[in-house]
Amino acid sequence: MKLWKKEFSLDKAIENFTVGNDREIDIHIAKYDVIASKAHAKMLASVGIISSEEATALINVLDKLLVQIENNEFTIEQDFEDVHSKIEFELTKELGETGKKIHTARSRNDQVLVALQLYYKSELTIIIEQVKTLFNTLISLANRYKDTLLPGYTHLQVAMPSSFGLWFSAYAETLLDDIELLTSSLKIVDQNPLGSAAGYGSSFPIDRDITTKELDFATLKYNVIAAQMARGKNERIIASSLGNLANTLSKFSMDICLYMSQNFGFITFPDELTTGSSIMPHKKNPDVFELVRGKCNQLQVLQTEMLLISNNLPSGYHRDFQLLKENMINGFENMKTILDIFNYSIQQVIVKEIDIHDDKYKYLFTVDNINNLVTNGIPFREAYIKISAEVEKGTYVPDLSKKHTHIGSIHNLSLDKIKEKLAAKF
Repeated sequence: MKLWKKEFSLDKAIENFTVGNDREIDIHIAKYDVIASKAHAKMLASVGIISSEEATALINVLDKLLVQIENNEFTIEQDFEDVHSKIEFELTKELGETGKKIHTARSRNDQVLVALQLYYKSELTIIIEQVKTLFNTLISLANRYKDTLLPGYTHLQVAMPSSFGLWFSAYAETLLDDIELLTSSLKIVDQNPLGSAAGYGSSFPIDRDITTKELDFATLKYNVIAAQMARGKNERIIASSLGNLANTLSKFSMDICLYMSQNFGFITFPDELTTGSSIMPHKKNPDVFELVRGKCNQLQVLQTEMLLISNNLPSGYHRDFQLLKENMINGFENMKTILDIFNYSIQQVIVKEIDIHDDKYKYLFTVDNINNLVTNGIPFREAYIKISAEVEKGTYVPDLSKKHTHIGSIHNLSLDKIKEKLAAKF
């Protein structure tokens, strides 16, 4: 069944190419198509386009389909082009002529749009909650290891003293920026496009405020062309916010892989979380975090894909938009899996004791030594030259007693302030 079916048969090769794998992809949005169809049926009855009895009959069948979907019993057979044609078929099979009325005053264009935007809302909400969970995990680790010294590096050279508390809370606070972008994306898609039909509205006297309320959208996308132009733009915006989160997790994973190596030896994980080598019995490979890094780098490509598919298309619907769905859905699925495994694994990190007196960390405190001299009245440039000369001559002796007391430094992590940011904004 096809919603656009006419009297002629489409060339089979053309049909296979244009349908693609929509049947498999659409399982992810089936629930939301049903929910939107229920709201649409209620609206049609409220304005007198269908009777209240017809609306009730439609909603009853849609509720049965919703149960099937939630129980993983709903399938889209080869006879159907997509989830939308399957649902309309089921309504018609159960209700006859009444079932055929569900498509009144809507197009597959706004039908797809509203289902996708409901799906995006749900997925973004789940991911935001997962990021909050990871944030809390990192704040807890930061508090646990706030006094455990960690060498800080710039250019991969020993630079200045840091701490595990500073490292964990750095990524925690960075996640707040990622949540901000995800929340902004959520606001963008929280606008009801239903009623825009094929992009130019309808001559039926529909009430779009009713479906907005029924579907719990924050507002309407009032202009019907603007509603259709959201297709592609929504995906670019969401892909950007997912990409920023992926960048944070990829960088964090790189740190973990680096810090696990024998040359650093700052952290390790239980044997059950690492893999071995087929020929080297001593290996404990950080495969989880290497895969997180790789998958996150894949996710960062998503924005470019969404941009190139939708770039320079004029207003109105174009079949190119069909290609946006698959990798957007895969992006959400991958990000949820990544966040779950990352949070599960990082909770089991084993922080190793670092011998700060090891000769390779000898120059970790040169800046603190300079600052000591400045505190005692020596101009900074002269203090810098003095310590530099000691380093060159091999007479430098590190002073480990200096405390960093300003907000956000190793001895003043301000974890409560970082937590307040989350509470205040989200």
